[in-house]
Amino acid sequence: MKHADIIGKLTIEQKATLLTGRDFWSTKDYPEQGIPSAYLSDGPHGLRKQQAAADHLGLNPSIPATCYPTAATMANSWNPALGEELGEYLGTEAASMEVNVLLGPGMNIKRNPLCGRNFEYFSEDPYLAGKMAASYVRGIQKKGISGCLKHFACNNQEQRRMVIDTVVDERTLREIYLTGFEIAVEEGKPKTIMSSYNKLNGTHTNENMHLMRDILRGEWGYDKVVVTDWAGSNDRIQGVIAGNELEMPGCKYGIDDVVKALTEGYEIPEYVQEYPEQYNAVLKGIKEGKLDEKLVDEALDRLLDLILETDKAVKQAPKQFNTEEHHLFAQKCAEECMVLLKNEKGVLPLTEKEKVCIIGDFAENPRYQGAGSSVVNPTKVDNVLDCVAEYPIRFIGYTKGYERYGKKSGKLEKYALKLAEEADKIVFFAGLDEVSEAEGIDRRDMKLPANQLEVLSKLLALGKPVVVVLCCGSAVELDVIDDADAIVHAYLSGQAGARAILGVLSGKVNPSGKLAESYPVRYEDCSSAARFPGKAASVEYREALYVGYRYYDTAGVAVRYPFGFGLSYTKFEYSAIKADEKGVTFTLKNAGEKDGAEVAQLYIGKKDGKVFRPAKELKGFAKVFLKAGESKNVFIPFDKYTFRYYNVSTKAWEEEPGAYQVMVGASSADIRLNAEVSRAGTKAACPYDKAKLPSYYSGKAEDVNKEEYEALLGKPLPRAGYRFYKKRRMVIDENATVADLRFSRRWVGRLFSAVIRFAHSFLWAIGQKTTANTIMMGMYHQPVRGLAKYGAMSRKQMEALLMMFNGHLFKGIGQFFSKADKPKAEKDKA
Repeated sequence: MKHADIIGKLTIEQKATLLTGRDFWSTKDYPEQGIPSAYLSDGPHGLRKQQAAADHLGLNPSIPATCYPTAATMANSWNPALGEELGEYLGTEAASMEVNVLLGPGMNIKRNPLCGRNFEYFSEDPYLAGKMAASYVRGIQKKGISGCLKHFACNNQEQRRMVIDTVVDERTLREIYLTGFEIAVEEGKPKTIMSSYNKLNGTHTNENMHLMRDILRGEWGYDKVVVTDWAGSNDRIQGVIAGNELEMPGCKYGIDDVVKALTEGYEIPEYVQEYPEQYNAVLKGIKEGKLDEKLVDEALDRLLDLILETDKAVKQAPKQFNTEEHHLFAQKCAEECMVLLKNEKGVLPLTEKEKVCIIGDFAENPRYQGAGSSVVNPTKVDNVLDCVAEYPIRFIGYTKGYERYGKKSGKLEKYALKLAEEADKIVFFAGLDEVSEAEGIDRRDMKLPANQLEVLSKLLALGKPVVVVLCCGSAVELDVIDDADAIVHAYLSGQAGARAILGVLSGKVNPSGKLAESYPVRYEDCSSAARFPGKAASVEYREALYVGYRYYDTAGVAVRYPFGFGLSYTKFEYSAIKADEKGVTFTLKNAGEKDGAEVAQLYIGKKDGKVFRPAKELKGFAKVFLKAGESKNVFIPFDKYTFRYYNVSTKAWEEEPGAYQVMVGASSADIRLNAEVSRAGTKAACPYDKAKLPSYYSGKAEDVNKEEYEALLGKPLPRAGYRFYKKRRMVIDENATVADLRFSRRWVGRLFSAVIRFAHSFLWAIGQKTTANTIMMGMYHQPVRGLAKYGAMSRKQMEALLMMFNGHLFKGIGQFFSKADKPKAEKDKA
């Protein structure tokens, strides 16, 4: 161990205390032992360091910092070099504010477009997500602090996220949901990884030996820190055994559990006793019924490495940063992420000869970031109206057009139509509001607000050219939007996004963004639509590998805009493809009159394989900047991810022998060049019985039946719904959510749940929709244990609540108000 001298001087109590937070954001310090405190802060697209009351939902203000484009936006750049540069800017700001660990990037797969937190994630594709995440981490850690990959793993929804059991077959787990993390761990070398809230195949991820020990520590060789998501620790001891170093936030009973396990003993879970051969590490970590102190010391050694290394960097870092320089870089990022989806008859760019009006609330009050723990208090925010005079656009006026939160207004509609009559071209800003995309809740549908679409329909009926600027963080249905002459998708482009939008509209910026996710025609076309967000106990990933374009392209389902799509003001020509064992080479030419950049994408397929697979999968890409008329030879290398598949029989990565299709194109649906390579492969036997898996071999995996999915899983499905013991009543335990309390045995629990539901409805009715969703819906799907994990009460008080919910009212009241074991309020030292 690197820090044996320090660890050897610590008492058991001190060791236990170090394994959990001192308060909401920082770790425990022992100055006399040379151990400083480390500060952790949200910040996937901008730092959110809080000075006063701490929270994890973005409710309380934070120190001003630069709000950069969100991950969903940056992924559209397809430019890891830009991502690394952004990481450096993030690291500079974090270090200047004495932050040791920046909690980002988030890199969960966009399994379903309704996930409320998709704006924080890169892509539906693991290769692109992994490359972008690795670049962020490299950049952040150049400044000596730590990036933090999150949320590991299969956290692909917000509803019931702290208790839901994600049921996924091993091959899909490896190829879709872990490959991105694998790339980011190998290439980014993060000092910290955050475990997710959910269960994975029956076990909370933070305690999942297969995920944390076998794969992360064993196969990938990760030897740094794993931190829980906030209040995400279920069984603290099992978490330590599985390799978790740090429980956040500070939790007294987490400390008590570790001390007790080391001194008095630890009851080995039943599932470990039943299958001892699968849990050798657990059993080795327990001697005579006690947790082996060696496991704790190993965790402390890794944690101290993180604390001491980042503390040195934080102390040496400048305490200020150039806010204007950072703002301009945020604009640079946004410019490279703009996606031009449509441009009929050369409507764009706008010219000074044409009278242009701007309609839509988002032009005046930009939607530039999501809601929840990632919310940044920006140093400043540009809006289109304040900046339009700087661009060669003949701007004649603006009107709001619609109410931001969906309320219909005939008055605003009338003003919009009157202004539009005076214009030659109309620029209409549309999108989703802050209530629709937020941490803690999932979207109800893929639709844009009806009041926006109604105004747009009437504007289109005028017969004038209409340009739509779309502002949202995830895929939406585009029925009316697609009738416009041009569409610029700005996503959530950060505090400097306004100038990036105007740059594209005016032609000062040649758009080069490409979609990092597919845009289906309608929500029902999604492969996971029938099983999102799952049932009470579990969500089944029956679509398996067929996520996003992997499904649409294989099953032949038409999409509105395909993965990897994006137009430019110039045109690019592909030619002269050559493929060999090292990779693929081709020529790319800018055949237009404007300088520009093209994202060339490499896809691999195998038509004659015995193992089922998608028709094509992204295995490489290159963003190439070309002057008008310029040509370049482009080489995209093959790597260890290019041809492999996970074989569930050999429990190893294998490669089928034979011919592979090599496809190079401008999107997943626009393949320009084709070649073929032959591979010797590993010649492992196919692990599947094709007759039992017809949906997976056809790719039409949108409605797989139970029997077929169990054949793929290799085991029976777990119970998906509530376990009632009579008349829709259930035993309430610490993992029951507030929503579950409506089924509690006694009226106390049902009343508690009803009060929360009423508060949500009331706040919504009076127009406090953001507060309603963020607080109430966040609480509604919070498990009872969260009340103690966040420090709102002690463990005994939490257990007292459970007594009351389960029929022991007076006994529970007595325990709740007893003086013993009340939580000691510790002032937040951030």
